[in-house]
Amino acid sequence: MREYVAMSQFTVVTTAAPPFDYEMEALRGMDVKFVTVAAEQLAEAAGTADALYPTAKVTRAVIEAAAARCRVIALGSIGADYVDVLAATEHGIPVTNVPDTFVEEVADHTMALLLGAFRRLVEHDRLVRDGRWRDGRAHLYQFPRLRGQTIGFVGFGHVPRAVTERARPFGVRLMAFDPYVSELTLIAAGVEPAGLHEMLAAADFVCMHAPGTPETNHLLGEAEFRQMKPTAIFINTGRGQTVDEAALVQALQEKRLAGAALDVLEIEPPRQDNALLQMPNVILSAHVASASARFDPARKRHVGRELALVLSGRWPMACINPAVLAKGPLRRWQPISLERGPNS
Repeated sequence: MREYVAMSQFTVVTTAAPPFDYEMEALRGMDVKFVTVAAEQLAEAAGTADALYPTAKVTRAVIEAAAARCRVIALGSIGADYVDVLAATEHGIPVTNVPDTFVEEVADHTMALLLGAFRRLVEHDRLVRDGRWRDGRAHLYQFPRLRGQTIGFVGFGHVPRAVTERARPFGVRLMAFDPYVSELTLIAAGVEPAGLHEMLAAADFVCMHAPGTPETNHLLGEAEFRQMKPTAIFINTGRGQTVDEAALVQALQEKRLAGAALDVLEIEPPRQDNALLQMPNVILSAHVASASARFDPARKRHVGRELALVLSGRWPMACINPAVLAKGPLRRWQPISLERGPNS
């Protein structure tokens, strides 16, 4: 078991820019200092860190440099795909994230992309601007109404559950594939449990919400896109690497898919020769689904709370590798489940 020696001052090494006013709200009264370094200096500075607060890639080398002293890697994001979580787990370092902070924003954005793609809003905006006012109605005569269509979710975490609340009043059928969620949970939400291939074949909209992990890398590729309806629309507000983008482009070019609405891409920002940028049936946004006026204050306060808990010797609230907690020196402090994090 690792033992932590009390320090007169805690050092949080970060690649985030100051000020840290929101983070410090939970840390007031604790002797904590933030040290900002460039991404390429993170490994060099990691050995001085009681906590890492990264916005840049955290490699195994960084974690090994930090291992002797670091108590937590605190992320200000939902996704942890830029951190070598396996290495952190091997060294007993908890990695925290913000799993429930931007759920409403991402769900809103998902629904906006779905509706915009289904009603071909970008294409109709261009028709009006090009002086083709009378062409719009005939264009939409080709497509059915939304009521009665099927939305399929890949992954059924917080965001897709919030999307179902928004989608249900439209009179749609809801299906989901998630091998880590109980069928009873899906059924209670009014969502049909399904295998991946069953769902892909039935859905008029496929919404990707899987996290970015080695297991989900290119979860949807050529074989999966071939199983989808040629009238289907693909939406991704999760992680770009969960989709084989070349296979998606090919499916769109060959008209095996009707369209796509994407907030995330495999390479961000995209190169200007990316074929998706030239396709009229593709809606793109710049990985902004979580953004709103509360984005920075909410996530920074969450990071501050996690830092305060761990640096004072307690379990964090949202740990993505909770196995390290039972073996470590931090103490469990929540006597009653709050339906979140490792204490739920």
